[in-house]
Amino acid sequence: MKVDAPKTFKELVGFETPILTGDLVETHATTIIALRYDEGALMISERRATMGNLIMYEKAEKILALDDATLIAISGSFAKSLEICRFLRHSFQYFRRTQLQEMSLEGKLNEVSRALAGNLGNVMNGIGVFVPIMAAYDPKAETFSVYTFDTAGARFEGADYAAAGSGSERIRGIFQYVADVHGPWNKRNKADVLAEGLRLLRIAAELDSATGGMQTNLPMVMDVSKSGVNAISDKEIQAAIKKIAK
Repeated sequence: MKVDAPKTFKELVGFETPILTGDLVETHATTIIALRYDEGALMISERRATMGNLIMYEKAEKILALDDATLIAISGSFAKSLEICRFLRHSFQYFRRTQLQEMSLEGKLNEVSRALAGNLGNVMNGIGVFVPIMAAYDPKAETFSVYTFDTAGARFEGADYAAAGSGSERIRGIFQYVADVHGPWNKRNKADVLAEGLRLLRIAAELDSATGGMQTNLPMVMDVSKSGVNAISDKEIQAAIKKIAK
């Protein structure tokens, strides 16, 4: 009996790849972390972007400055999250230029929630799903805070930490364990918190295939403090990685 050779990848391996079948599959950002320290807040992300079970890119930038006092990090649909973050940045700038003052922290949080609620129709159709986290400095209250959101726009203020993305589920309980053992995050200096944050990211990468490690590309790290928003240098990141080397 003659058996025809497989003509498609599906016939060969027994399942479809979305790219080859034309199904809509989005590029997704994965694990992101926000941590308080004694004089500000850090945001840390690995650099991997995935599409289904495929690694699409290893240099994705998932942390964006919305203004000089606000950082946002993205997980989920990469294209839709970038679009909404650009809208938010423009919204903050427009308010500042028309009202001749900075938007309040409450106003910024409301804008983020409203943008997420406006995207809910796409989410219900299975596209454009993304979950951000935010770190901000409130110059009026002189306080720092980190926030998580759900896809409908509800916001939740974290004590000293926040995380989102596929790898966050693997490390969620470790944040409180570290605080119990070493003291509150917001009482520790930036160098120690950076090292601990990178350790958590490394653990997430070891337990979650969608989370990129540190061997090929350094994580992205940004800082919000009273002096503004800054990117942490590769030199500082490499020093912190050496500090936590196994």
